[in-house]
Amino acid sequence: MDAGLADVVAPVAELPGKILDHLHRTPILAPIILAVEDRTRNALEKAVLLLRAHSGHDFSLYKSNTLYRRIERRMAIHKISKLAGYIHYLQENPQELDLLFKELLIGVTNFFRDPAAWELLRTQAIPALLGSRLPGHTLRAWVPGCSTGEEAYSLAIVFREAMEQAQPKGNFGLQIFATDLNRDAINKARQGIFPGNLADDVSPERLSRFFVKEERGHRVRKEIREMVIFAPQNLIMDPPFTKLDILCCRNLLIYLNSEAQKKLVPLFHYSLSPGGLLFLGSAEAIGGHPELFVPLSGKSRIFRRSEPVLRPELVELPSSFGASPPASPEAHPVPKPSVSLQSLAEQMILLRYAPPAVLANDQGDIFYISGRTGKYLEPAVGKANWNLFAMAREGLRYELSDAFQKALRQRESVVLHGLRVGTNGGQQCVDVTVQQLDAPGPLHGLVMIVFNEVAMPVAAKAAEHPLKSSPRNIRVTELERELLQIRAEARATLEERQTSQEELRSANEELQSTNEELQSTNEELTTSKEEMQSMNEELQTLNAELQAKVNELSRASNDMRNLLDSTDIATLFLDNELHVRRFTPQATKIIKLIPADVGRPITDLASELSCPELAMDAREVLRTLVSSEKSIGARDGRWFTVRIMPYRTLDDRIDGVVITFANITEAKTLEAKLRAEQAGLEKQVAGQAAKQRRISDVK
Repeated sequence: MDAGLADVVAPVAELPGKILDHLHRTPILAPIILAVEDRTRNALEKAVLLLRAHSGHDFSLYKSNTLYRRIERRMAIHKISKLAGYIHYLQENPQELDLLFKELLIGVTNFFRDPAAWELLRTQAIPALLGSRLPGHTLRAWVPGCSTGEEAYSLAIVFREAMEQAQPKGNFGLQIFATDLNRDAINKARQGIFPGNLADDVSPERLSRFFVKEERGHRVRKEIREMVIFAPQNLIMDPPFTKLDILCCRNLLIYLNSEAQKKLVPLFHYSLSPGGLLFLGSAEAIGGHPELFVPLSGKSRIFRRSEPVLRPELVELPSSFGASPPASPEAHPVPKPSVSLQSLAEQMILLRYAPPAVLANDQGDIFYISGRTGKYLEPAVGKANWNLFAMAREGLRYELSDAFQKALRQRESVVLHGLRVGTNGGQQCVDVTVQQLDAPGPLHGLVMIVFNEVAMPVAAKAAEHPLKSSPRNIRVTELERELLQIRAEARATLEERQTSQEELRSANEELQSTNEELQSTNEELTTSKEEMQSMNEELQTLNAELQAKVNELSRASNDMRNLLDSTDIATLFLDNELHVRRFTPQATKIIKLIPADVGRPITDLASELSCPELAMDAREVLRTLVSSEKSIGARDGRWFTVRIMPYRTLDDRIDGVVITFANITEAKTLEAKLRAEQAGLEKQVAGQAAKQRRISDVK
């Protein structure tokens, strides 16, 4: 029952009927669900939504078969035949949501599952990992889905054994972070107490070395428990641990669907340090990411983190793991609309008669090209560069840059007329329009550049034919054109410099303001650091005090145990409900007690004492707070002095009773012997007195 594995918990008289119901019932859902009906799928989604609203945890990434099997178990317990009826039952009974939540957690685990894999981890994987780390390094390990802690403690034990076998240079440590969604399982794992059948999974050598025998079973030794930190965590929703050396996720992925597995494997790669180890279960694999991990050997489920040659994709953190909405089965691809004659004609007109144009961002990077722009733009030499200014032909570069910046500043259309662009073996005249688009939508903020070829001016045509003009006039015309171009470039450069100076001045003021804010933030951070250091010192002091208290409590517990054992007095501790709280080994010879009886009522236990009113005497002591003492005989002839006293805590609160059994068999035997001898002597004395009276009467 404590392990959560019982299907039915009921009184003994009701168990036969429960078992017969289980044997005669037929499965409510199909054993292997290949095609789920829409009604069933909708009901399952409702159950997942109810669980998410109630517990805050999303089970939509669980495999459908797992969800169905667990829901079927709950339906069989409540004798509900239809899934819709169980959904209605969930809506009306919030406590059933808690039970279904615990049912879905599936806390099935044990020590050293797959012994061959653990042996490979001990003999090869961990020694190789230690050889790749610097001496004195503290290794970090993460065990997600740890349940009640068996896997985490197994890893700690194997690490200790590997350290002793490899004997590496330097003192290595291991810090294990064990997490699970079930808080009850985490609390049980922190105690480190496991039942007596632990010997089925743990060898006698490990059992004697790493465990301590107690009344309730076996407890993991303190040096192993200190290596593990348990904490609640949702692997699908909470951020992961990072910079890990070992990640032990065994038999957890088998409950998740392929979508979740494809996201978790890259997340594990992200969490591990270079060369780190990934330890999976026997039925798990890395799936579609063979480039991220390399198996240690053969079919081993121990993988080493590798560095892929190609740049890995961005890792999706758990907050983005939400399951995508399922595709509707009625969804059909929308047929493409038929192309009309009008649209074909418009496309042809745009292709043949529209001027060439390009779309670029505010840095000049080209996003889209319309028409043939090869007369005005050409690829630059070297590495591919789709920047507008790098591709502009001779005669366009400076004017186009000036117009581009002017259009960005003025946010209006800028038109350049009659620019002469050099082509292969000649020149052409073109008008260029530069305009920033302000229409809302995806084109907002882009700049459109339109090239419109125009006829060459007459003077320019005359300049192109040296036979019709004198060489002097041609040279003067070229110089005048170059002078105008240089003046325009100088003017544009001056304006750009002035603009840059103003921007630099404004940026300098912003930087000064930012610097002051950073200084203020730095002072606040320094103050916070000092406060954190002070708090850290207080925590260290408090931790030392708590450690001293723990050691003192451990010594007091050991002293109390040795005191109770040395007194050779059977002692039984009961709570206010007369349930067994603790007992000494001597008490088992009087009352049939075993470690599993802790928590059971004293009235349910068999006793050798001939005293059925023991429980009534204990209740009377609890009522009156007056100690009781009486001599009680046992069925085998032994006698005990039974003393019942109230159990008082340090704050003077009554918290049960203490019953001691002092063996007085020898005293009772001696008393009976003395009474028999006394009776014999009295009989002899009486006989002699009667004889003396007869003699006196004769005389």
